[in-house]
Amino acid sequence: MTTAVSSNFAPSPLAPSPEAIQRRRITEAAQAFETSFLSVMIGQMFAGMETQGPFTGGSGEAAFRSFLGDAIARQITKSGGVGLSGPVQAEMLRLQGLS
Repeated sequence: MTTAVSSNFAPSPLAPSPEAIQRRRITEAAQAFETSFLSVMIGQMFAGMETQGPFTGGSGEAAFRSFLGDAIARQITKSGGVGLSGPVQAEMLRLQGLS
């Protein structure tokens, strides 16, 4: 048994508008860019560290260091970042005509 579905449904007032969805995606992209930038910078900061010797992680530390850098970068961005995502987001909104 099938029932006909009426196409007279009004959009839910709780549903986000297409502009709100676009703004959210731009915000997420700007934060992802800041996280990526910070991850590279943190990776460069750890590049010269010795992994051999007492009280170091040895080869395991070297293998997982990039994961640590990524986690630190995500946490910095989650905590407010370093101020890079704001200007990137503003420029992306301007380019989309959503300023």
